[in-house]
Amino acid sequence: MTADAQEAQGPAPANRENGMTTVALVEDSAPLRRNLERMLRRARGVRCVCACGSAEEALEQIPNHKPDVVLMDINLPGASGIECTARLKLQLPAMQVIMLTVYEDTASIFSALKAGACGYLLKRSSPGEILEALTTVQTGGAPMTSEIARKIVTTFQSPPPGGGEAATLSVREQEILELLSQGKVSKEIADHLAISYHTVRVHTKHIYEKLHVRSRSEAVVKFMAEKVIAPTGVASSLR
Repeated sequence: MTADAQEAQGPAPANRENGMTTVALVEDSAPLRRNLERMLRRARGVRCVCACGSAEEALEQIPNHKPDVVLMDINLPGASGIECTARLKLQLPAMQVIMLTVYEDTASIFSALKAGACGYLLKRSSPGEILEALTTVQTGGAPMTSEIARKIVTTFQSPPPGGGEAATLSVREQEILELLSQGKVSKEIADHLAISYHTVRVHTKHIYEKLHVRSRSEAVVKFMAEKVIAPTGVASSLR
């Protein structure tokens, strides 16, 4: 057997009753979706149960198929892959989600993991690495591309600015930061919280000042990696 054929076959299946790992794909690029689907259909011990082109399609189809694992893109039309992951995990908490994306910024990584993903691979990963990840999550592991793992380690090893003191955010600021971590933009946040766009911008400025950061990505990373404490008695509605 050639090395290519071995790679296409992939790892031996996890110890499951029917010997198969069922997988769903969520990828908006039709050519890439077809290639991934073809790879999964040729792989030993794997069965592709559905391939979706959007979060909305995934939220409709995946709960019906109840796959063991989902390979999820982040940048989808409409709702993002991160939002889709969070909503699917509410319905199917035992299902494993591996993000398969081109995004390797730390904010996206932490947002995906917080939403419920258990693995994070870059799309340039080889077929063998992707198939190995399917086995890894089925045995309790958390597969990550080496560059992603290094970014996470570096983030936690870096000393926090401001002497390491925990930032104190108001409840409204925490709400906005939570929505920022979900990938929402200021207008979407304003609509979601029923406040003005200007108010969101002001709160965001205060968040940056309190966390000693200069961008949304940096703020989200600190939100994920450090304890952000809300003071008692702060009203939850600061309009």
